[in-house]
Amino acid sequence: ANPSFTCLHITNPRLTRNEFFDHLSRTLQLSPDASLSKTRFLLEFQKAAAERIQQGGHTVLVIDEAQTVSDEVVEELRLLTNIEAEDGGRLLAVVLIGQPEFAQRLDLPEFRHLKQRVALRCTLNTLSLQDTAAFIATRIRAAGGTPASVFTREAVELVHRASRGIPRVICVLCDNALIGGFAMNERPV
Repeated sequence: ANPSFTCLHITNPRLTRNEFFDHLSRTLQLSPDASLSKTRFLLEFQKAAAERIQQGGHTVLVIDEAQTVSDEVVEELRLLTNIEAEDGGRLLAVVLIGQPEFAQRLDLPEFRHLKQRVALRCTLNTLSLQDTAAFIATRIRAAGGTPASVFTREAVELVHRASRGIPRVICVLCDNALIGGFAMNERPV
């Protein structure tokens, strides 16, 4: 592991502009003044990120549930991605993970400047029945279980049909089915 690699992960991005900078300041371990002043934050952030790059490292900001980020924070993200290192590279890499509505939001004219900064865009499509079964089996194996002893084939088909192949919904349905199966002492579910 590279000690100069810093990953900032925001899993609940419903933050105001001030809360966003406060979170970044604290996570990056900048001075207390950096969370009170955007100017101070930018000066300290640039210095810390530039030093990290000189050491061969990177600063990465990962935002999950990006579709919930306020417009003002989206604009701040765009401005942060404008900051360049001395060699012309970026001081901050941003990874935005969101539901399909976030991609639609980026298509709006007011977000075209941020969209122009996107280097890679990936979409997780819905899963087929076969992919759903493999997804469920992989998660069960990762937890140390045997897929065939947890869900019947019919249960997997029902989960696929009800979830329409959306991975997040598959997980919720499987969790609920496992709880229900446990309560009813039914194995496999």
